[in-house]
Amino acid sequence: MNKINFNSFKLSNEVINAISKLGYEKPTEVQQKVIPYVLNDQDVIVKSQTGSGKTGSFAIPLCEKIKLEQREPQVLIITPTRELAVQIKEDVGNIGRYKRIRCAAIYGRQPIRIQESELKQRTHIIVGTPGRLIDHIERENINLSKIEYLVIDEADEMLNKGFIDQVEKIINSLNKQRVTMLFSATMPEKIEEICTKHMVNPIKIDIKSEKPTTEKIEQYCYEVDEEKKFNLLNQIIYTNSIDSCIIFCNTRDKVEDVEYQMKRKNYYCIGLHGGMEQKERLETIKRFKNGEFHFLIATDVAARGIHIDDISHVINYDVPFEKESYVHRIGRTGRVDKEGVAITFVSDIEKRYLNEIQGYINYKIPKKQPLTDEQVNKAKAEFDNCIKAKPKRKKNKADKINKEITKIRLNAGKDKKMRPGDIAGAVNSIKGINAEDVGIIDVQATCSYVEILNDKGEIVIQGLKHTKVKGRNVNIKVVKATV
Repeated sequence: MNKINFNSFKLSNEVINAISKLGYEKPTEVQQKVIPYVLNDQDVIVKSQTGSGKTGSFAIPLCEKIKLEQREPQVLIITPTRELAVQIKEDVGNIGRYKRIRCAAIYGRQPIRIQESELKQRTHIIVGTPGRLIDHIERENINLSKIEYLVIDEADEMLNKGFIDQVEKIINSLNKQRVTMLFSATMPEKIEEICTKHMVNPIKIDIKSEKPTTEKIEQYCYEVDEEKKFNLLNQIIYTNSIDSCIIFCNTRDKVEDVEYQMKRKNYYCIGLHGGMEQKERLETIKRFKNGEFHFLIATDVAARGIHIDDISHVINYDVPFEKESYVHRIGRTGRVDKEGVAITFVSDIEKRYLNEIQGYINYKIPKKQPLTDEQVNKAKAEFDNCIKAKPKRKKNKADKINKEITKIRLNAGKDKKMRPGDIAGAVNSIKGINAEDVGIIDVQATCSYVEILNDKGEIVIQGLKHTKVKGRNVNIKVVKATV
């Protein structure tokens, strides 16, 4: 099993090139087991914990299977949260970058007209939340007649959020001749029913972590009065080597209060909660991922859908009300083959929630004694020197891909009757450029964007200065390359 590498799956050069630059070194267990079945068009039911690499297990083979020239969507991915939809779009977009695969993320709290416009472009893969997907289906903005692959991700969370009836409604609108994949951390009876009803001879794959959570993630708790939690938080920060940490609170008000107190102490921190505008939430996650802050203070909106490498600590400032949330929270650290630390603050009123959690995970979380003043004072002097240093920017896993891609904006779009073929034709006519050098072309209302691959951006920029596109001269502007 350990000798398997991505070349073992006979993937295309474009996909191998992308995943290599994204840092995929060898397949995780879930990828080793799932990818061959998806490539062979078999239904799969996958039980796998967060942080196991499951997104790659379906994204890699699906990018391989896409028919590039087909205009209608071929893959539909249903996910419970907006943040996870955006995350999957980024992962799929990066894996399929050299194959020119277009993926659209469809979710609430974003203007529907923006999504309508995106869906009018050639779109190979759609990932979205149930409610907004149904909106688009009912408005006839999505053509589902050519969907060949359906992915239901985080099925148990879909059930917990009450989305399962919406999911079934979407499934019933699809062609029955398709491949269906279902991923879930647990398999409640209702999820089993959906599998039986909508899948054909599915292969069941149960991924058990090589290391149990208790080995990968060091868990412990402190009993503390509610009004002394912030003081304890400071002590924990002083005495632990914390580089990147999520601090979980149960309410928006608590997030804002802890964020305010931390900023007064000059910590590099930022808050995240459901009361924020969607654009602001996504920007906050992006900035934290990029390493602009040591600390993210968040409600359970961050417990799923945030896949961030190298989170060293998770701190439960509040014990979660739902026992499942504890597992998802601490799963933000100790991802894949890495280790992490999860610390929980427990007030008297929260002890019953902790007892429920311990029964659910079948593990008694060790209690630690309060830190002594001597321990704190000794650590604080050393800490003050390092915390004042601005966090170092983390490397984005897509940086290697983006580095050799130049994204160009042209000042002509649908208003000038511009089509992707017009742009491709003009670019391909430039000496030294061929079809493999032209990436995704996005024609919008008043402008167009084209990605130039293989470090040939400057050749195209110079060439377009002397080349007409659909009989007209165009102005060119270089913009940041992102999926």
